[in-house]
Amino acid sequence: MADTIPQIPETDERLLTRLREGERDVFGPLVRRYERELYGYLRRYVGDDDLADDVFQNTFVQVFLKIAQYEPGRPARPWIYAIATNQAIDALRRRGRRADRGADAAAAPDEDGEVRPLFELLPAADAGPPEHADRAEQRALVRAAVERLPDLLRQVVLLAYFQGLKYKDVADVLGIPVGTVKSRLHAALAKLTEEWTGPKAECGTRIAE
Repeated sequence: MADTIPQIPETDERLLTRLREGERDVFGPLVRRYERELYGYLRRYVGDDDLADDVFQNTFVQVFLKIAQYEPGRPARPWIYAIATNQAIDALRRRGRRADRGADAAAAPDEDGEVRPLFELLPAADAGPPEHADRAEQRALVRAAVERLPDLLRQVVLLAYFQGLKYKDVADVLGIPVGTVKSRLHAALAKLTEEWTGPKAECGTRIAE
């Protein structure tokens, strides 16, 4: 009996190419691959579970409708995230409000490229949270600060720090140069640092108000 050769899972790019070529049976597997990851991103972006679910569904409706625009070999993840982000923006605009921005704690690369919780990258200050504050409290402080970021800065924080996209992929998602991504992340970290060490940090809980 001949040995069975294990099948190597197809890449997202290959699934999109096959869908573009008319193989509709790959659509379900593609959706399932992004179910948890992309829904989590959308829930953070719009701040509402039901709305995130609607946006997720609309995202893949658009993937199906726009599949002819996909260029074979193009990285799949930023292409799908770009569609999802635009759908989220449209959904919030229809509701006439900005996102509630109920994000979890972010992880970000430090200067050595090692991923660390975002709050660890913010400088300590005498007026900052008390030393006995546990990790959960620190995460809450950072979450509150992230929620107050302007939309343009919050977008790059969510994509780069929360979803772990590379700068080039973030640039592709948002349709901006890589240099702009870096400058916005720089500005976001500066604002978070200001939140962390400024007057609002006089009390360990005040920043989370």
